[in-house]
Amino acid sequence: MAEVTAKLIQELREKTSAGMMDCKKALMETNGDIAAAADWLRQKGIVKAASKAGRVAASGLVTVVKCDNMGCVVELNAETDFVAKNDKFQKLVADVANKALELSGDFDATLKAVHDDIAATIATIGENMNLRRIARVSGQHIFSYIHNALVPGMGQIGVAVAIDGDSDKINEIGPKIAMHIAANKPEFMTIADVDPAAVEREKKVFIESGATAGKPENIVEKMVNGRLQKYYAESVLEEQPFVMDPSKTVKQVLDEAGGKLAGFAYFVLGEGIEKRNDNLADEVANMLK
Repeated sequence: MAEVTAKLIQELREKTSAGMMDCKKALMETNGDIAAAADWLRQKGIVKAASKAGRVAASGLVTVVKCDNMGCVVELNAETDFVAKNDKFQKLVADVANKALELSGDFDATLKAVHDDIAATIATIGENMNLRRIARVSGQHIFSYIHNALVPGMGQIGVAVAIDGDSDKINEIGPKIAMHIAANKPEFMTIADVDPAAVEREKKVFIESGATAGKPENIVEKMVNGRLQKYYAESVLEEQPFVMDPSKTVKQVLDEAGGKLAGFAYFVLGEGIEKRNDNLADEVANMLK
């Protein structure tokens, strides 16, 4: 077998724009033959995938998979909403999610395992796609919720929540807690999980707003504590008013059901991705100037 050198890998990369590891694998599969390796990459769909890698993929689907005491939330992106309706893309999402569950939510291991499947689907459908993120939760009971489901189990918001406890009531309240999370999007599970820096920032913003100006120190302390309680009620899952009975917090509802939160995760499709806002008419007009 011919030696696969760094020079050969670099030459193939320049020829195909494929990733370094893909180029190395292709050369190993073809005994160091550059032309055959390029064909191998094309056959696998990797060349076409590489050519689309710079295009923004902010659509797609979020899904949740679970078994036994573990659940995974997975986001797989594509460029357009149209592709999210494609059966082949939906199958890819399901396959990727199941692999994520099999690999205990390990992102790097999952990405490595599904790399070729994603490349092949890009080659077939013609849009850039990428596995964006995976989150795992574990506990005695796993509940999920999909908001704006396009097909069963896949949609725009995916939630997984883990609850510990032995009460039969947990199975009744669990799905409702998952729906609550989708509606209220908490940042933290308990007050103990809140970043101290976030607490100090909240205090600083409140004080610098002028709300405490001229007030006695003991009054300022009470006002700041009140503001922090409001902050916790907005951002901490246990402290949020339960969406189906705002007279109780999520913690109180779980206590009554004999359950305790063990973890939660949720993804909002495309959240944080800067989308292009192309306007064809403007583009043409600019070309004619």
